[in-house]
Amino acid sequence: MDDDATVSAADIARLAGVGRAAVSNWRRRYPDFPPPVGGTASSPLFGLSAVAGWFRARGKKFELSPGERAWQRLRALGDDLDLAERVSRAGVFFAFQAGIFDTFDSRLDDPELITLLSEMTHRAGPLESFELLCHRYFEAHSRRLSATPEPVAELMARLAGPVSTILDPACGFGALALASGAKTVLGQDSDPMTASIATLRLRLRGIEAEVHAVDALREDAFAGRTAEAVLCDPPFNERAWGHDELVGDARWEYGLPPRGEPELAWVQHCLAHVEPGGTVAILMPGAAAGRRSGKRIRGNLLRAGAVRAVVTLATSDLWLLRRPIPGERPPSTVLLAEAGAELSTVDKMCREFREHPESGVRIIDLLDDDVDLTPARRRGRDEDLGRAFQAVQGRFAELTPQLPPLEAADGEPAFTTVGELVKAGVVEVKHAARTDGEHPIAEDGDVVASVTGIAYVHSGEPAPVGAGLTVYRVDPERLDADFLAGCLRAADLPAASASTRIDGRRVRIPRVAIDVQREYGAVFRRLAEFDTVLRQTAETGRELVRLGFAGLVEGRLRPGR
Repeated sequence: MDDDATVSAADIARLAGVGRAAVSNWRRRYPDFPPPVGGTASSPLFGLSAVAGWFRARGKKFELSPGERAWQRLRALGDDLDLAERVSRAGVFFAFQAGIFDTFDSRLDDPELITLLSEMTHRAGPLESFELLCHRYFEAHSRRLSATPEPVAELMARLAGPVSTILDPACGFGALALASGAKTVLGQDSDPMTASIATLRLRLRGIEAEVHAVDALREDAFAGRTAEAVLCDPPFNERAWGHDELVGDARWEYGLPPRGEPELAWVQHCLAHVEPGGTVAILMPGAAAGRRSGKRIRGNLLRAGAVRAVVTLATSDLWLLRRPIPGERPPSTVLLAEAGAELSTVDKMCREFREHPESGVRIIDLLDDDVDLTPARRRGRDEDLGRAFQAVQGRFAELTPQLPPLEAADGEPAFTTVGELVKAGVVEVKHAARTDGEHPIAEDGDVVASVTGIAYVHSGEPAPVGAGLTVYRVDPERLDADFLAGCLRAADLPAASASTRIDGRRVRIPRVAIDVQREYGAVFRRLAEFDTVLRQTAETGRELVRLGFAGLVEGRLRPGR
């Protein structure tokens, strides 16, 4: 095993088959747990050999597959800044093993790494082996890399339709191209190593890929060429995108993009590279639909019939465009809708709009002084009310099945308290300052609670909690986090006054085995999810009732048939 290899807490958790909260607990409980050898206070790194030895001494599971060993060896061979290049060289080796290339990168000259890569290929094949290294790389640099979420990529590919050729001018590591299922991919990315990894991921799947490592706006590698569909997740808010040097570019068919509107440059670039009648699916920042500086271009896109839909997702807007066919009459409506995180509704909304285009927003009504395509601005309009009523009816119908089955129990369990669990080392409690001051960090698996009885289990990256909140860090081998969150929520603690802090340590906790805790914890979690849906539905329902009364009285609505 490489003595220089290091692992993060997330790596240790994955290799040990536990959650990250368990690793944090081991570090606190065991003085001999290997200390960090690098990284930062919030993201420490540990020596792999030392960690493996600690696990072996305790008879704990800690499996290092050839893939994991290869990944650690790759990281140990140089600086993390050059890690993408080493991952790319490994990909070339896998492509050589698959018969795609006649030779592999001569700079991949580490005998131990080559042995591990060969063993990976023998066990899992070149494609799966390379995907494992890519996945580890994406995990290690998740804060620096911006990748299109897989569900969003799949949605964009579905809306573009089944096509054999796509173009992605900001392809990144190839997420949109892989989701499309296309046989031929044309792509660009300004970073050479990113472009190289995208090419290898595509070629190893038998996809014909032509990916250029240059900025698509400044240096169009596919000038004069088109594809059946264009999928794009471009960088947002880049001021230095080449405005001055691209004045008069032939791609600006709908107007010269203002200096502060690079996203409208990407829209026109995509339209210039799709066949007449072909679809463009592009992610845009929400502000691009309404900024005054871009209203002229938005108006021209609407008049030409190029914009077909703007749908608000959780973190961005999805624009669907269609390159007009010469001589074709432009459509008179456009779809403006909000989906949030409910991606499954977007397919249905778009399908219904295609079948009933009259249900959309009239383009003539949008061509005012603002030309605002922001879907939220249309909320409550009569075009959306009928669909909203149906959506709320459907949500109410779905509520009951979400309730977990419960039945009467015999007897009453013995109880302990949070305070007693703290004394036993099962729980660690950290309070946040009421105003300015230090706030504890909630890690994955921690319980976060307020004095009003709200409690939830934190998931994802470590994050500071808000003022007045408390973090409960549990020993996952002795106390289930969801079980504790349910008990804290059941306590229904009263709000603290200005001079009194309600101590959650007095909350009673049933004394039951860990497997029973997990069973109860799952039910507590379902009840909490049901409560969230119920609250959201109630709020939507009240607003809908208000709009319904007003719409009927004002003549914007009528009884349905």
